[in-house]
Amino acid sequence: MANDRNETIDLFRRFVIGNYKRYPVCLVRGEGSYVWDAEGKRYLDFFPGWGCDLLGHCPPRVVKAVQEQIAQLIHVPNTWYIEAQGLLAQALVDKLGYDAQCFFCNSGTEANEAVIKMARLNGRPGRYKIITMLNSFHGRTLGALSATGQPKYHQGLEPMLAGFNYAPFGDLEAVKKLIDSETCAIMVEPIQGEGGINLPPPGYLEGLRELADQHKLMLIFDEVQTGMGRTGTWYAFQNWPIQADAVTLAKALAGGVAAGGLVAKPQFAEKLVPGTHAATFGGNPIACRAALATIETIVADNLLERAVHLENLFRRRFEALKARCPLIQQIRVKGVMIGLELSCDGTPIVDQCIARQLLVNCTHGNVIRLLPALNLADDELHSGCDILEQVLLGHKP
Repeated sequence: MANDRNETIDLFRRFVIGNYKRYPVCLVRGEGSYVWDAEGKRYLDFFPGWGCDLLGHCPPRVVKAVQEQIAQLIHVPNTWYIEAQGLLAQALVDKLGYDAQCFFCNSGTEANEAVIKMARLNGRPGRYKIITMLNSFHGRTLGALSATGQPKYHQGLEPMLAGFNYAPFGDLEAVKKLIDSETCAIMVEPIQGEGGINLPPPGYLEGLRELADQHKLMLIFDEVQTGMGRTGTWYAFQNWPIQADAVTLAKALAGGVAAGGLVAKPQFAEKLVPGTHAATFGGNPIACRAALATIETIVADNLLERAVHLENLFRRRFEALKARCPLIQQIRVKGVMIGLELSCDGTPIVDQCIARQLLVNCTHGNVIRLLPALNLADDELHSGCDILEQVLLGHKP
């Protein structure tokens, strides 16, 4: 594969469906928090793999595990026992801290489809409604998209799957008013990611747990973006004194290899009996070995503690910047989830950062979102923040 950037872009124009807006950069290699393009230019990546590369690009333990596994067994169906899948399930339950069982798939939207089925099966007969939140994001497949409380993603695809009601994130009273005799579950991101790195107000998640217990509802945490140590705990909800009935995972689960998962308490997990749900490639040996290597790396390199350290560095940098930059309206930080809410469109900020060889993201129109690697070095953090600071201070809306 020796095509230059223009040849690669031409291939895409001719043969790849244009459902993504792509930047005119052809990435060819990655290591740690850096990627290189076809011209040899190096970029510092503060949004590696759209949140999937929590350990940076090509983490050594994950690379080694995949190389070993792909030479032994690439794929077998889930009608057979696979040791790596069992070990991964055990590891995820151990990190949860209470009895649970796992189902594996390939992505976050698949994990959320599985938990939607589980909630409805648990609610039978008669209960099928699920309460989700405005500005949430649960995936692109039709069920997960129906759960997503952002009408802009529904346009042109109506009618949505029936049974989803939306409450403002952080508003317990609104959730309480939506509960009726047909409600079976509450589904929420502990921290909204695509919605703008929105942190829950004090008492909110605990209040959802109380409402779920009072009305015998499942409480589901979508941790597709927040899970696997990104917030300084294995699961983001562990930052609060509560338990989840079910948790969905993906993105960082396997260190950049495609993988998704659902972890649920046994009384809910047992609803997925043979024939109710499946995923052909879910829990395949390569993904499971990669996920085990991801967990090993987080433990061996003390990356949960590293998340808290990076959180403090980012917060100090951006709070100091906010005092000098009127564009910044709010700073929201938890672990290595960082959102800078601006008073202007964030798209030009992203473009100007790319021109300076820093990769960041804009979500919700005006929020600069950073999801850097847990093993980002201090000097890399400051280098990236210097670039972002120059862009923000020099930007004229």
